[in-house]
Amino acid sequence: MRNVRPKKFLGQHFLTDLGIASDIADTVDSCPGIPILEVGPGMGVMTQYLERKQRELKVVEIDTESVAYLRERFPSMQGNVIEDDFLAMRLDRVFDGRPFVLTGNYPYNISSQIFFHMLEYRSLIPCCTGMIQKEVAERMAARHGSKTYGILSVLIQAWYDVEYLFTVHEHVFNPPPKVKSAVIRLTRNATTDLGCDEALFKRVVKTTFNQRRKTLRNSIRPLLADLDARHGMGNADEKPHASLLAGEVFDKRPEQLAVSQFVDLTNLISAEYRS
Repeated sequence: MRNVRPKKFLGQHFLTDLGIASDIADTVDSCPGIPILEVGPGMGVMTQYLERKQRELKVVEIDTESVAYLRERFPSMQGNVIEDDFLAMRLDRVFDGRPFVLTGNYPYNISSQIFFHMLEYRSLIPCCTGMIQKEVAERMAARHGSKTYGILSVLIQAWYDVEYLFTVHEHVFNPPPKVKSAVIRLTRNATTDLGCDEALFKRVVKTTFNQRRKTLRNSIRPLLADLDARHGMGNADEKPHASLLAGEVFDKRPEQLAVSQFVDLTNLISAEYRS
C-alpha cells in the first residue's frame, strides 16, 4: 500500500509519532458512549486508535488519495469513510441527528473555520478535541485581559470550556510544520441562550476586535453607523449616540471584556434601537 503524499494546498502535515496519536485519540474518552467524527484523518494514524474505542466512528476527508488509502487500510470502515469538505457538510445528518464527538489533526489553514462550523451545530457536539496550531490553541484558551484574547476566544468560550492539554513539537510530522502544535479539548458549557441577539453579538465582537487598539467608544462607531442606516436613522454623525457612548464600558478595549460583558454590551446596543 503506497503512502499518501502530503499536499501543501490542503495544509496536510501527517503526524508520525504513534504515542502522540494515541494520546490525542484518548482525549475523546471524556465524552464516552457517543459516536466520533474525525476530520482530516490523512493516512489514519489517529483513526487506528479511535477504531479501538469500539464506538461508532466516521471519518471525513477531502483528499481523494487519502480516501482511497483509508478505504483500503480500514476495510472494517466501509461506508464510514466520507469523501467531502467538512466545512460544507450538514453535521446534523452525519449520525442522523445524534450527538457526537468531533476530533482530528485539523488542517492549520482552515482550523478557525472548522471551529466556527462546529459552533453552528453546538447542540450536537458536547465535546470537541484535537490538534491545531499552537498559536490558535492559545487564542482559544486565552482569558480576557490577555494579548492573545480575541474573536475566536470570545465566540468559542461563549459556548464551550476550553482546555489547552499539551504541546506537540514540529519534528513528529511529515513534513514538519514551521510552527508548534497543541492539543485542545472543548467541552460544552451550561449556556443554552446567550441572553442577547446572537447575530449582533458576533458583529459586536468582530467589529471591536478588528480595531483592538482602540477603545470601544471608537471601534464600535462603524457598527452603529450601519445600524443607523438600517433603521433609517441617517448616519452616526447625525445621531452620535452620546448617551450610549458615555457608559464606562466604552472606555475599555475589547480584550478587557469577558464573554458576559460582551453580552451586556450587545444588549446595550440593542436597547439603543428600541428606544
